[in-house]
Amino acid sequence: TMFLVGLSGGIASGKSTVVAVLRELGCAVIDADVIARQVVQPHSKAHQQILQHFGTEILLENGEINREALGNIIFSQPEKRRLLNSITHPEILKEMLKQVLKYFVLGYRYVILDIPLLFETHGLTRFMKYTVLVYCDPLTQLARLMKRSGLGTAEAEARISSQLPLDEKRKWATHVIDNSGDWESMRRQVLQLHARLEDSLDFLWARLAVGTAVAGLGGLGFLLLRHFIS
Repeated sequence: TMFLVGLSGGIASGKSTVVAVLRELGCAVIDADVIARQVVQPHSKAHQQILQHFGTEILLENGEINREALGNIIFSQPEKRRLLNSITHPEILKEMLKQVLKYFVLGYRYVILDIPLLFETHGLTRFMKYTVLVYCDPLTQLARLMKRSGLGTAEAEARISSQLPLDEKRKWATHVIDNSGDWESMRRQVLQLHARLEDSLDFLWARLAVGTAVAGLGGLGFLLLRHFIS
């Protein structure tokens, strides 16, 4: 059966580079950040609910939500953050479930869920058969962030310290890709991980047939997705 793999990292750890290699290998990757932006687009259910509770002051001129303005509100008001999560999380989950089903029907052996706060939200890790952390040592992380963002040392250190340390996340991951070195070293590790996770495709057509049948039964499909996630 298909299984789920959680992928996470930290600021300037190089997670996006790892994801690019995984996609190059043909892996199924579901990006939680991309979905989070999609579900709040104008005219969506979540977009309308957010406007009802937060007002039109958080809109950009094109009608999209000003993420910075909304972020300033929810970070200073925990109750507003909980309200926003109650609006967006169900929509994000539904979209992720749809994509998981799609990849099941297509016969993928496993699906990677790219979730930045995977290890911070402990409840998510129990849904994953494996969890992967993209790691780099603290000095490398600091240097990369300063170079990428043009920040000074103090500013970069403050941003890194606002997240859970990578060394702490490393304790919870079942697999670690050490991205402290060069690109070739990282790529070799990704290839090794992919080889461990990928199984024989001998039963691809059987999975496709079953998946197609399930997809035609909306209720059963929903229960199947619930099984993957819970």
